[in-house]
This record gives sequence, C-alpha cells and structure tokens, in this order.
Amino acid sequence: MNSFKNLTVLVTGGSSGIGKAIARELAAQGSDLILVSRNAERLEQEAEDLKVRFGAVVHVFPADLSLSENCAALFRRVQEKGLTVDILVNNAGLGYYGAFGDVRIEDTSAMLDLNVHALTHLTQLFLPGMLERKSGGILNVASIAGFQPVPYLAVYAATKAFVLNLSEALWAECKDRGVRVFCLCPGNTLTRFHQSAGIGRRSMLFSASAVDVARFALRKFLKTDQPSAVYGLWNKLMMLSEKVAPRRLIIFFTGMIYQPGPKLKEQSSK
Repeated sequence: MNSFKNLTVLVTGGSSGIGKAIARELAAQGSDLILVSRNAERLEQEAEDLKVRFGAVVHVFPADLSLSENCAALFRRVQEKGLTVDILVNNAGLGYYGAFGDVRIEDTSAMLDLNVHALTHLTQLFLPGMLERKSGGILNVASIAGFQPVPYLAVYAATKAFVLNLSEALWAECKDRGVRVFCLCPGNTLTRFHQSAGIGRRSMLFSASAVDVARFALRKFLKTDQPSAVYGLWNKLMMLSEKVAPRRLIIFFTGMIYQPGPKLKEQSSK
C-alpha cells in the first residue's frame, strides 16, 4: 500500500475532530469515503464540503455506534451498497471527566460500549474480508493516555490501553497476511473533546492541531513498519520518561494535571 488514492476508507467519528481531519486528508489524496457519526446534520455538511472541495465520493451513515446493533447494521448497509472497505479508521470515542465515583454508571457503560465494544465489533466485521483479499488495513485511534493510569480520566485511559494493546496484537497477527494494522497515539489535540469534557486549559499541555495529527497518522500508516506511534516530540519524551520513573510517581503527576477544578462538567462526548 503506497497511497490512499482510489481506496475506500470508512471513518468513524468522521464529522469532527481528528476523524474529520483524517477524512479531509484522505479526500485530498483521492480516497472514496464512508463517514459515520451520530450527528447526521454535521455529517451531511461535511460530506457536501468534501464533494465540493475535492470532488470526493462520500457515503454517509449516521449511527450511534455505542449501540451494538448499529455496528452490525452499518456492516450490512455497506454490503448492501456493494462497497468494499479497504481501510477502516476506528476513531469514534467518548470520554467522561471526573472522579470515578461521581460518573454515572450509564455514562461509563456508554464509554465502554463506544471506545471498546464498537471498535472491536467493527474490526471483527471488516477484518476477515481484508484478510481474504490479502489487502487493506485498520487504523485505530488510541491516546497517550493508554500508556498509564490517569486519575479523573480513569476509564477513558483504560479504554485507550485496550485499543493500544489490541491494535499491536492484531499488527502481529496480520503483518504477514497483507493487512496493515496501526495504532495512533496522540496527546492533547485541539478538538471539541476537551471543551465538552470540561477539561481546563491548564491540563492541555503541548496541544496539537487535528490536521497535524491526521497527517502524521496517515503518513505513518503508509510508511512505518511499527504497530503504533506517538505524535509529538514532547509526548514521546513523556512516554520515555515513564519507562524509567516509578509508576507511583507517574500516577501522582497525571492526577495533579487532571485534578478537577471547582467548575467541573461531568460528561463529554468526542
């Protein structure tokens, strides 16, 4: 796989943030797109913009992927339209910020359903076809939060650790079978996520633009032979420091960074 031209790419969470930036980069590089998001209106607007700006072929499937039945329905609809997904970008994610005991159980369940179950379900649905064709790939979006526990983002960080570990295991399983699996691990990115979560600017260290993160992800997907990559020099240095620092110290500092202020919003969606 040397380029994205003439490939069909399915992007979840494709109407905002990193997913939107990835979709725009792919459209500029000649990909056909299947965009999935809960926000139907925003999804349609983005699809129309991509068609006008890049002449891209864009299919939209509004769906809440935190509901398991919608993952299966999405797969059926793609098949019914006669589309072959060459690359699956599992980007959709949900985060809830605050002390674990203060987050509603239904909100935690929704986060697990989208960040873990939907990503796993879609991968199991689309990966077999790629392996049969001996071509294609999966790009999963995790986070540097997946490398360590993060107090006040406890479940979110745990879900990203799952994504990272699953992706790297699948990389090993698929690398000699013609299918590319890669995991992107960005740090703080300037999207709606942090604002919606009520995470203050003091916690958004070394923030990057979604466009820069998207370009990095797609470049690495094509060029690197590694299963994952961390975006940004400072993020890489932080990950290296965590390998030598006592784990207790790492947990203490992440807790200091993300300790809620007095005006905490309890929930967010990416």
